[in-house]
Amino acid sequence: MTAEAPMLRQHSNSYNIFILVLTIFSLAIMVLQLMPVTQAEQDLLLLYDNVVCVIFLFDFAYNLTGAKPKREYFIGQRGWLDLLGSLPSLGFLRITGLLRLARLSRLARITRLLRGQAGKDLVLDVLKNRGQYATFITILLAGIVLSVGSILVLEFESRVPGGNIKSGGDAIWWGLVTITTVGYGDFYPVTTMGRLTGIFVMFAGIGIIGALASILASLLVSPSKPEEAAPEAASDPVAGAAPMADAGGTGSIAEELAAIRAELAALRASLGVTSD
Repeated sequence: MTAEAPMLRQHSNSYNIFILVLTIFSLAIMVLQLMPVTQAEQDLLLLYDNVVCVIFLFDFAYNLTGAKPKREYFIGQRGWLDLLGSLPSLGFLRITGLLRLARLSRLARITRLLRGQAGKDLVLDVLKNRGQYATFITILLAGIVLSVGSILVLEFESRVPGGNIKSGGDAIWWGLVTITTVGYGDFYPVTTMGRLTGIFVMFAGIGIIGALASILASLLVSPSKPEEAAPEAASDPVAGAAPMADAGGTGSIAEELAAIRAELAALRASLGVTSD
């Protein structure tokens, strides 16, 4: 008996790009956590880091369940590093912050996969699966704009006496309200840099909401196909009149005309109108 060839779960390019950008974003959060920031900013960074950890745990489980044998992914593809880099700290396991460096393995693997494809093939794949790419990129952009905007506005507003955005929760709520263009006005920036951040989030939110609306419309309204044109034309009484006439022959047309004349004659009789 020959040994079964190892098989790994295959991902689309859009999924790989999503995980690649998310990995770079998580490494940037790790760098920010090492910088001197306030406790409110540290808590907000920790929250976003744990959210990324949850996504990476799902990615690890998805890859592991699709690998045959599972040892090929866990050992051969260094999936154990993916697992170590996905463990959340939860605020009290500070030592797990050092394990974030294991995400460099995921970054190198995905970069190698995308680099192995020719640029022309990648462009053709983007054109072929535009809806899939648009969905992943829009969701990714929404998360990045929300996180970056909330981090920046908290950095600019929490240090000034007149600021009203003092905690990570305030910054996230402000970001959600602003990116959706609702604008309740309960939290607002008072500094120049905070207001510039707000302008960035507002303009980005308009584009994101428009993209989400177009994606939803494309899912609800399916484009008409050429093979569906013939049945639709046959079912339409006006468009299908000519084909029906050809199929039925001249006898059916004469019968229809006779029926119409009889109805017109009955209508004239009921109205008391005589024909000339």
